[in-house]
Amino acid sequence: MDKRRVNVRAIIWHNDKLLAVKHKSKNGGESSYWALPGGGLDPLESITDGVKRELLEETGVAANIGKLLYIQQLKSSRRHRDEELELFFHVTNPESFTAIDLTKTTHGTQELARCEFIDPTTEYILPDFLQTADIQKQIESDQPVSIANYLKSMSVSRAVK
Repeated sequence: MDKRRVNVRAIIWHNDKLLAVKHKSKNGGESSYWALPGGGLDPLESITDGVKRELLEETGVAANIGKLLYIQQLKSSRRHRDEELELFFHVTNPESFTAIDLTKTTHGTQELARCEFIDPTTEYILPDFLQTADIQKQIESDQPVSIANYLKSMSVSRAVK
């Protein structure tokens, strides 16, 4: 088994809010934190196709994928994985995601408790850097992608998807 998992995440920014999800917990409730929609790449799947697939599965909405905004590397809390590499892509059609009905998705109600736009500065969202990042500035910037390296810190504890 590959010791590294590659994940793709969507940055869907609309009216100064970020589309985020709460995963279902094992006890039937919801996770204690918000996360970005996305998930692991399938074998031989391109990274942009992976973002599109994950968003369609979780939200039922076809995404227009923009530029790569952030990269995060971290120790994994998943069994049989040492590390994870996460790629965060801007989605350029955020208005298409304003009325998501999880019951009309292929994976939404199986995996997610909620999906809505939140203020990342006032809600607990993982990864942590999203709580302080200037997302609008990063979207508008011509600067290279921002990198968050958590390999030397403890693994991020989260629901396994």
